[in-house]
Amino acid sequence: MKPLIKVIIPAYNEQDSIAHVINDIPKNVDEVIVISNNSTDNTEENARNAGATVLKESKKGYGFACLKGMDYISKQEIKPEIIVFLDGDYSDYPEQLTELVAPIINNNIDFVIGSRVKELREDGSMTPQQVFGNWLATFLMKLFFNAKFTDLGPFRAIKYDKLLALKMQDKTYGWTVEMQLKALKQKLTYLEIPMKYRNRIGVSKVSGTLKGTIFAGIKILSWIFKYSFK
Repeated sequence: MKPLIKVIIPAYNEQDSIAHVINDIPKNVDEVIVISNNSTDNTEENARNAGATVLKESKKGYGFACLKGMDYISKQEIKPEIIVFLDGDYSDYPEQLTELVAPIINNNIDFVIGSRVKELREDGSMTPQQVFGNWLATFLMKLFFNAKFTDLGPFRAIKYDKLLALKMQDKTYGWTVEMQLKALKQKLTYLEIPMKYRNRIGVSKVSGTLKGTIFAGIKILSWIFKYSFK
């Protein structure tokens, strides 16, 4: 029997990309949940028209949106086996979801990250500060925890029960690194799958601004050092 898969997509003003993302998600996914994080454009309407469940989260922050999606799932009678997190900007290739969840289904891996490797990245799809930030964060995780991560990529899949056990808390920029650090602490089995990555539609709300870049960097480093000295 095929596992029940649900996809959580945080989205803030992604009206031009969100339908592309939803339409490219493989049909073996049970439900696509888009959380409009205070969007002021047609993100919600376009997502709904593309077949997604649309929720609203007025508190701005990537983590706030993800937690809203998790809360919605927690109230459903039938729980999924796998949760996939995916951005709404069409920089990832949603059709690769099948590859992303395969190690969980076939090899009982707990947690899989889509790694934005250089040879599969479109030119300009990651800013220099993103590349450096990823290198620094994963270098520190290797240094402190002997981790094998190479990326903080947002396209990721995790067993639902393992996700609940992580007791995720971060409300903003630190969501991805918190998940990876807690996965290490709880000794989850994990894997990275090389993924294609392209220039997003629209402007990034994090790496596209100086403020976003600085705050994201501070949040990521604070999580790493917090867990390093526990």
